[in-house]
Amino acid sequence: MSRLRGAVVAPVLAIAVAALLCGIALVISGASPWTAITTILSQVGSGTVVVDTVNSASVYYLAALAVAIGFQMRLFNLGVEGQFRVAACVAAIVGGTVALPPVLHTVLIMVVALLTGAAWVAIPALLKAYRGVSEVISTIMLNAIATGLIAYLIRAETFGELRGNNITTPPIPESGWFPGIPVGNGAIFGMVFVAAALGVGYWFLLGRTRFGFELRASGESATAAATGGVNARRTIVVALLLSGAVAGLVGLPELLGRDHAYTLSSPQGYGFTGIAIALLGRNHPVGIALGALLWAFLDKSAVALDVVGIPREIVLIMQGLIVLSVVVAYEVVRRVERRAEQRRVAAAAPAPQPAEVSS
Repeated sequence: MSRLRGAVVAPVLAIAVAALLCGIALVISGASPWTAITTILSQVGSGTVVVDTVNSASVYYLAALAVAIGFQMRLFNLGVEGQFRVAACVAAIVGGTVALPPVLHTVLIMVVALLTGAAWVAIPALLKAYRGVSEVISTIMLNAIATGLIAYLIRAETFGELRGNNITTPPIPESGWFPGIPVGNGAIFGMVFVAAALGVGYWFLLGRTRFGFELRASGESATAAATGGVNARRTIVVALLLSGAVAGLVGLPELLGRDHAYTLSSPQGYGFTGIAIALLGRNHPVGIALGALLWAFLDKSAVALDVVGIPREIVLIMQGLIVLSVVVAYEVVRRVERRAEQRRVAAAAPAPQPAEVSS
């Protein structure tokens, strides 16, 4: 009963605190909270907002899943940004230079992205497992290296092409595209279903497999897990490789569903957004999906807020306040429940018996 109460109280408290803080931020900025909320809600169903929201959410979802895999073992893969960008660039190069039948071509691009993302994170994984190097530092440093590597790969002298004022990889033929589903004036990326399948796989891996148990056990207590026979080094390497492989897919919804090439102006920042959404969703696949949809919807609402005179930057403040509220609310509820449990245990413990006095 207490767990059920905690599961209800925490999100309700988070929503209430987030709404209060966002309202205060809007008032400070000189905007009307009522105008902001009605403007945001008016976007539902207008134009291609729903399609764009789902498409953006699929990208955020993949990024957050990549981060969450590491979080389950208390590993902070802050290099999702570099992993997905390098993987998208290499996959675009391969996809634009080979010729294969439709399905095989798309599968090849996806496999290349998976392997590239895993290979890019293998360096910090091995350093963490065998040398104890912090994965936070190594993955962040690799983000900077990724930027330089991408700039080299898409030069006109290597694999790139100069088109107008932009540099791009060779365009991927239609045989390598991932077809979407037309909805109204837009189309939902086909990779949305791949993201959903990965969410199911993530749930199954953590809750129904031995490796998932070892992963969570190592995250709770590395010492206890090692005592139980868990190979800590192997678990670290495999967890980070899985995280990097999923990160390698982050750029594919847009690459295979819209852009069909990687350029200097290709989207960035998804890796760091994934960290916030993983925290927002509490590393649960359903929670991450809801967080990704909320984040994407707020992104699409920024333009509408700008039209009514509310600075679009207020959306960034709202997103940050929502994440902060969720993290704080769950931590407060967790501490209250722990103290209540300690009081129950103390109350149920038998009272000490007075010592007998020998005559």
